[in-house]
Amino acid sequence: MDQLWINNLPDDVPSEIDVEQYASLVDLFETSVSKYADQPAFVNMGATLTYRKLEERSRAFAAYLQNELKLNKGDRVAIMMPNLLQYPIALFGILRAGMVVVNVNPLYTPRELKHQLTDSGAKAIVVVSNFAHTLDKVVAETPVESVILTGLGDLLSAPKRTVVNFVVKYIKKMVPKYHLPQAISMRKALSKGRRLQYVKPVVKKDDLAFLQYTGGTTGVSKGAMLSHGNVVSNLLQADAAYGTLLINGKEFVVTALPLYHIFALTVNCLLFLHKGANNLLITNPRDLPAFIGELEKHPFTALTGVNTLFNALVNSEAFEKLDFSELKLSIGGGMAVQRAVADKWQGITKTRLLEGYGLTEASPLVTCCPYNLDGYNGSIGFPVSNTDIQVRDEEGNVLPQGETGELFAKGPQVMVGYWNRPEETANVIDRNGYLATGDIGYMDDKGFFFIVDRKKDMILVSGFNVFPNEVEEVVALHPKVIEVAAVGVPHDVSGELVKVFVVANDKSLTKEDIIKHCREHLTGYKIPKLVEFRDELPKTNVGKILRRELRDEAKQD
Repeated sequence: MDQLWINNLPDDVPSEIDVEQYASLVDLFETSVSKYADQPAFVNMGATLTYRKLEERSRAFAAYLQNELKLNKGDRVAIMMPNLLQYPIALFGILRAGMVVVNVNPLYTPRELKHQLTDSGAKAIVVVSNFAHTLDKVVAETPVESVILTGLGDLLSAPKRTVVNFVVKYIKKMVPKYHLPQAISMRKALSKGRRLQYVKPVVKKDDLAFLQYTGGTTGVSKGAMLSHGNVVSNLLQADAAYGTLLINGKEFVVTALPLYHIFALTVNCLLFLHKGANNLLITNPRDLPAFIGELEKHPFTALTGVNTLFNALVNSEAFEKLDFSELKLSIGGGMAVQRAVADKWQGITKTRLLEGYGLTEASPLVTCCPYNLDGYNGSIGFPVSNTDIQVRDEEGNVLPQGETGELFAKGPQVMVGYWNRPEETANVIDRNGYLATGDIGYMDDKGFFFIVDRKKDMILVSGFNVFPNEVEEVVALHPKVIEVAAVGVPHDVSGELVKVFVVANDKSLTKEDIIKHCREHLTGYKIPKLVEFRDELPKTNVGKILRRELRDEAKQD
């Protein structure tokens, strides 16, 4: 398949770059903190963390992991928190100790958390106190030996710290009761770590940096093994695509997506650290008035998010009144950007809303729209540098330009494989190193790629993967349910909603019963919003439920 995009890239965007500039994320980190030492690195809740402070505190955290917890290179350490200053300290502390970061969504239910901690073999976890009650329920059934606890306000200055933690716990009652007597506070860990010797390990590009969990066509989430080389490559690829717009040491980026999400992790946290940017961490982007209030305070130059967030912003009067004179880069990732949202965004901010496409298994960026695009064109853009994409038919034949088939991607950002799942790895990465994306699309005559459908049954809610099998398993646990099928139906705000079709053995079963039952076992975004009762579900001749048929029906409603 001809690489038509190469001739249509902006003049200053290379199709090939040197991805070996840094041996690891540790090298890249050390370069940035030395170069931008006294500049602000992260801002959250009015407190600032400079690059120097980030270096000192992450080193102290690394020393604590090495000496006090006696953890070794390659051990897995989980982080379970929203966007706080504690996150980059823990993240870079773990990486600098040569260990592997396991990102955990803090909204996980006990069942989801237990699977991830057990599957990854995590020996320690850093958790914010608001979610410690979830950990308390399962920690005894996991390999976790050490718990490091932090309060929302722990890294703020003295009087503010006490006030924030008090309000969160006693006024807003956002910290449910938990019992973790062995836990140590992160503040104490950092204080101890300062007095301990940090030994820099030899970290090579093939060493694992992250176990980033994603679902798949089967219900259980799997850990994508992302090496230092994978992630360094991907942030340099993003830099090659958009670096022309960005000035080193001068950017102010807004991070509203959680850093445990692979898109925010690679682009917001790591790319902008490499650029020496100041990074505004938004802890709760759902609180729109507070979020816009934060935006008012800062002349931001870059903002990334998912379509859901951009849609909420463009429909807010307060947002329209902001000063966008400094804004030069807006990127949507995690889910498809809708034309209506992109057009509104461009109308209000006078900047283009550019789409990046990828998947966890590719660290995540595979394609992105060129920075000089006139406006929304419905495409996912061109492949990033050092990346090839093929369109293949069902038999695996490479199709010519214009024909529709499954997209396969190859590049240095493609994961090592799934953690402890060699068979599943072999199912998605072929012997030539091409990754099956599960997305159906085509390439136009300029090299732009377009996605028309998803091969997998996966449901995408506000940029988060929901796997029908998992939802079905939970619904099926209800004693009054005989059969269930979960599908995604289009939704203007979140992209898709989860809908379940249920065959019940008792007519007294209601929609509310199903939703209440799901709340006990599933994170919020996975809970079905729509429930339809049926006498029977459509099936193949071997008895497999035809989700696609149900999905098509639901779309027509």
